Amino acid sequence: MAEKNLLKYEELKAQVNFHNYRYHVLDAPVISDLEYDRLLNELKRIEADHPDWVTSDSPTQRAGAKPADRFEKIRHPRAILSLANAFGADDARAWFERVRKLDDRVETARFVVEPKIDGLSVVLHYRDGLFVQGATRGDGEIGEDITSNLRTVRAIPLRIPVQTTDKPSSMVNRPPSYLVVRGEAFIPNKEFEELNRRLEEAGEKTYLNPRNTAAGSLRQLDPQLTASRPLTLLVYQIVYSESGEVPTSQWEILEYLKALGFPVTDVAKRFSDLESAIAYTETWNKGRDKLPYEADGMVIKIDDLNLAADLGFVGKDPRGAIAFKFPAREVTTTLNDIGVAVGRTGVLTPYAVLEPVEIGGVVVERATLHNFDFIAEKDIRVGDRVLVKRAGEVIPYIIGPVVDARSGKERAYKPPSKCPACGQAVEHFEGEVAWYCVNAACPAQLVRNIEHFVSRGAMDIVGLGTKIVEKLIETEKIKDAADIYTLTREDILEAVTKKERKTKAEPPGKNADNLLSAIEASKRRPLNRLIAALGIHGVGEVMAGDLSRAFGNLSALSKASAEELQQIEGLGPNIAESIVDWFAQPANQNVVKKLKAAGVDPKVQLSDVGKQSGKLSGLTFVVTGTLPTLTREGVKELIENNGGKVTDSVSKKTSYLVLGENPGSKADKARALGVKILDESGLRKLINS
Repeated sequence: MAEKNLLKYEELKAQVNFHNYRYHVLDAPVISDLEYDRLLNELKRIEADHPDWVTSDSPTQRAGAKPADRFEKIRHPRAILSLANAFGADDARAWFERVRKLDDRVETARFVVEPKIDGLSVVLHYRDGLFVQGATRGDGEIGEDITSNLRTVRAIPLRIPVQTTDKPSSMVNRPPSYLVVRGEAFIPNKEFEELNRRLEEAGEKTYLNPRNTAAGSLRQLDPQLTASRPLTLLVYQIVYSESGEVPTSQWEILEYLKALGFPVTDVAKRFSDLESAIAYTETWNKGRDKLPYEADGMVIKIDDLNLAADLGFVGKDPRGAIAFKFPAREVTTTLNDIGVAVGRTGVLTPYAVLEPVEIGGVVVERATLHNFDFIAEKDIRVGDRVLVKRAGEVIPYIIGPVVDARSGKERAYKPPSKCPACGQAVEHFEGEVAWYCVNAACPAQLVRNIEHFVSRGAMDIVGLGTKIVEKLIETEKIKDAADIYTLTREDILEAVTKKERKTKAEPPGKNADNLLSAIEASKRRPLNRLIAALGIHGVGEVMAGDLSRAFGNLSALSKASAEELQQIEGLGPNIAESIVDWFAQPANQNVVKKLKAAGVDPKVQLSDVGKQSGKLSGLTFVVTGTLPTLTREGVKELIENNGGKVTDSVSKKTSYLVLGENPGSKADKARALGVKILDESGLRKLINS
């Protein structure tokens, strides 16, 4: 029986690794995220019952290591070399002539062209097909051991060959007993922009560029921090092998690595002569923005690896390859001014107003300055000569000032004290990077505020989509969230277009009537939902529930002092200050007044809270999965109405996990920590006991 279970475990492990490969390497998943989560959760369950079965190639071990105190040094089995550069076709031809004179076989050689990715070079070691060690390039001879961090990169196979749908060759079936490969780790441009967008909305420090972010992420001492970054890689070289046969041409090496399950570039091509290779390289010089990652050139390699090895080296540069560099995308220009944009969440972001300059064929007049701390750290001044970079499709950004070019007329910059969009005072909380506009009626963030106000976790007004909201704001029918409750049928009919109708045949009048009904129904939402809907910085659904139980109505909350607010468990000085400042804004006071006038003024009977809280008082709950009869919002209200607290993450302080169908990883963590688990029926019994 044990042998059968172990076999099932191995099969399940192979399945999860295969689906990781399909998703992270081929970008072609064959199952849904839900199905994948089920497989992974089943694997975790088996490993929890049989910890002695767990091996380092299990998908569950990708981020399991403890933070390191420092990085150990690793000597590479062979030197990890750099490349000489060619700045144009003439330089590439000159390289060819030099190596042709050394060996006349070069005359008939074929060439492989690959992208030169601007990332972090990494070296991966496999013994008997198992990933055992990973390192940075370092100085080419000795690198840093970052094995635990590299395990978190899901594009890296933990065991080779990876099970694929293709029929591998006999060579792939028997990979060398010891194989060392080299690749380039990077963060794709789109993922980098999305990462910075999330950080900016959260008021956290954004990153300068994908290359430095990737390098810094892999050199974190804590692998869990690395795991939170959208890292991937492409592999392109076999550094060393033992007890096994590997191809002797670069083109076949790429095919071989792909067959083993490594991610390789789909941009590489092989050519029978140098001129064709140069022509292909130059097409990417013009089309580099189509690449999903930063690349500073293409690499032209002699395909015959034996010939390339025989050509030897010049210093640390192999003669068998040349890096054909793209024109630089870094220029200097004058910083004429610093502007400030207001994001949808109220975050103020500075940007550079530049003397127009051409970078890579594009005229640039504006560039990002990241945040106000960045301006201060780099001592960037209005009037400075600044270095600007544009990479791929990423927005141009300022690297820093050219200090030696200063004339003394440059002006130091101070962050604004008022929002440039609405003129209201802005806030900056100690310990945070972002500055905020807290005016709920600020025109720059009004669309986003309305979207949040009507969302499912807030006032839940079905049918009030973004397009309708934008139209209503454009026609000035909505100037703040409270104006939703003054909308007429005619206002909505004017805003509803064919795109907003559920069916082509459905008349716009029905849409308007449905929306008016939804708006009316939202007036009956409980106080905690209204507080959450207001969009106060730092106040989410859990905190909104705490505030509703503590104060009972919006009027009492609006008059609370920071000291009173901090009496609530888990509410610190920054959030207290944020709440006080929100209600101190005249525009926000007007919103509250208009809501009350429209009949949106829910109350909690504080005397009843005490009666209800006797059942679940002092207990903390986490909910995961789909429950039989309760929605996620419904179970939260049930728990909170009976005095309990609902949080998002499982910890030792969690009293109960409420478990439904198709749960996530929270269930595994709860079991590991010994947290008590209830289903919906058990929760109701606990309340009614």
